[in-house]
Parts: sequence; structure tokens; C-alpha cells
Amino acid sequence: MGKLLLLFIVVPAVELFFLLQLGARIGPLPTFALIVFTGFVGAYLARRQGLSVLGAAQKQMQAGELPAGSLADGVMIVIAGALLMTPGILTDGFGFLLLIPAFRASMKRQLSARFKKAVDEKKLHVHFSGSEFDPRRGPIIDVEPDPFDSELPAGPAETSKYKVH
Repeated sequence: MGKLLLLFIVVPAVELFFLLQLGARIGPLPTFALIVFTGFVGAYLARRQGLSVLGAAQKQMQAGELPAGSLADGVMIVIAGALLMTPGILTDGFGFLLLIPAFRASMKRQLSARFKKAVDEKKLHVHFSGSEFDPRRGPIIDVEPDPFDSELPAGPAETSKYKVH
């Protein structure tokens, strides 16, 4: 609850405070122009970097590699675009940081360490039942059937190599 309170109440209140302070210093029209400008620049940069990351992910898949790093970059670029289109000084600052590849690499390392720690502490369970990946077909994900789907005929899930719980 504390993190959600921070995200949805405190951050917008701080953003509003900073925007009001900026508006008092430089005027309302330049403040509005700055908000619109950062939104357009952010959308442009996020689109450009997003297409670049998509190309890298496609090359990795064609080489038979899982594009986990590129997917993480893509998610961070989408978040950056959303933050840059949101009016505010803090959100713009963090959005622009997410567009810097070195900052994204640092974030990926930190998130990976947190993910590994959660797995080690048994707070998160990950199960792999195969290691083959065919980029032409993609991974096969086997999910336990919903009890309401019992009338459906058995399909290719019985021959699956990957299992998601």
C-alpha cells in the first residue's frame, strides 16, 4: 500500500508543486510550452529507440537467442515514453534517464539482482523443463488447464517442453 500511495498521490503532488514553482518563475505559457515540447521530444526519442531495440530483438531471435535484454530495453523505453508524455519535471527526468542505454543497462543489472534474490529466498518460483528454443516456432508454454475448459480436446500442450505455473 505504501508504494502505491507514493506512486499515485505523493509523486503527482510533488510534480504539481514543481510545475507551479516553475510557472511562477518563468510564466504559465513557457511552462506549458516546455511540457508540450518534452512530450513531443520524448515520444520521438522513444519511438526511434524502440524501433532500434525491436530490430536488435529480431536479429537475436534469428540467431536462435532469447532476446531477454532487448525485451527489457523495450519495456523500459515504453515506460520512458509514457513518463515523458506525462506532465512533470520528475517524470520527465526519469523518462529521459530511461532513454540512455547505459542507465537502462544499470537498471537491468539491478532488476536482475533483485529477481535472483527473490528466487533464492523462495519468494518467486521459476520452473524450466527444457532449454531448447526454436526461433521459428518460439517457446511452447504449457499451462495447467482451467477446470471450465475440461470439454476442450487435448492439444499440443501434452508435448510441450516449457511449463508455466
